[in-house]
Formats: sequence, C-alpha cells, structure tokens
Amino acid sequence: AAEGYARSTGKAGVMLVTSGPGATNAVTPLQDALMDSIPLVCLTGQVPTSLIGSDAFQECDTIGITRPCTKHNWLVKDVNELAAIIHEAFHVATTGRPGPVVVDIPKDVQFAKGMYVPPQTAPRTSYQPKVQGDLEKIKAAVELMANAKRPILYTGGGVINSGPEASHLLRELVDLTGFPITSTLMGLGAYPASGKNWMGMLGMHGTYEANMAM
Repeated sequence: AAEGYARSTGKAGVMLVTSGPGATNAVTPLQDALMDSIPLVCLTGQVPTSLIGSDAFQECDTIGITRPCTKHNWLVKDVNELAAIIHEAFHVATTGRPGPVVVDIPKDVQFAKGMYVPPQTAPRTSYQPKVQGDLEKIKAAVELMANAKRPILYTGGGVINSGPEASHLLRELVDLTGFPITSTLMGLGAYPASGKNWMGMLGMHGTYEANMAM
C-alpha cells in the first residue's frame, strides 16, 4: 500500500513494521522500491537498546540487513534525535534519485519522552544531491546524438520522476530530432504510445521492434 501510494502520488509512502520478522519481511518491498526509485520511509521496531546484540526475542540486525536495499538507514539511540532523523529520512527518500530509507527505533526510545524539533529548525542534513544538469555532459550528449549513425532514444523512469516538464521536453526532443524512441517499463507514459516515433517498450515483455532495434 505504501509503495502504491508513492507510485501514484510521487510523495513518500510510509511503512510501519514490528521488530524481527516485520523488518525482514520488508526487505523485498524495500529492494523493489530501490530498483524502481520509489520514495519510501520504513519505520521498524527494535528491541531495547540495552538488549541489542544479545539475541533477544525478535531481535535482528535491521541496519545491516537493510543497508543494501535502502538509500540510507538509521538506528535511533536517543529520543531527542528522533524528530531530526525522521525529517532527514523524508528528505533523503524524496530528493535526488528517490528511494527507500529505514529508521530503526528501539522499544525504549519509542516509550521515552523528548523534545520535538520542527523541520525548519532541524540540523541541516549532509545529503545534498546535485539537482542541476552538468552542462559539459549535456554538450557531450548532444555531440553524440548529432554524430550517431543509427540513433535511438532509450528512456526510463527518471523522466517520470522529474515531473511533467521533463516529459514535455522529451517530446520536444523527439520532434526536433526525429529519432525513434523506446522505454523501460518505469518510463512508460513519458512519450505517448500514439506518437509516430514510438517503438514500444523494451525488454522481455517489450515489442519485437524495440528489442531488435536496440
């Protein structure tokens, strides 16, 4: 449900799972969200901080398990850091290339009282992804396109994630160059299937024309 919400709205979906099996069962949707660049914030339960590493009931190394399938993850050991970490989790999940994050919250931290820090006054995160295009790389891409003998535009979900303006610019590029265009599954919709340059989706379930052309 959280992933469906994120896919349909572009906003971060939120998951809340218990410790141990709840966290391990979240691995598949987290990996799915990572591969498809879907913003998810997963809040996981954990045993009390004093019991971490003691093989307590429903304890697991959530941070270690989810490190390969998330953009970032946190283990909250101080309730006064909880609010700032939650704010940062949403920031990391939704900026740059979107993706899933995990916030692991031990039981004693869940029941503790602390100071709430609003987003405006929370410490600035060190995660500052580059959002402006690299002019030199754009120039190099233009040169490659101009000199290509059999050019095909191969687009993906990044166009969708970048918003309607990116899709509009893609259509302008196709009209300007006249290049045929194909797409990954996640990129469907960025260019209309009714367009004369559309070759269909690429891949195992894609069209013969698109696969042979590539």
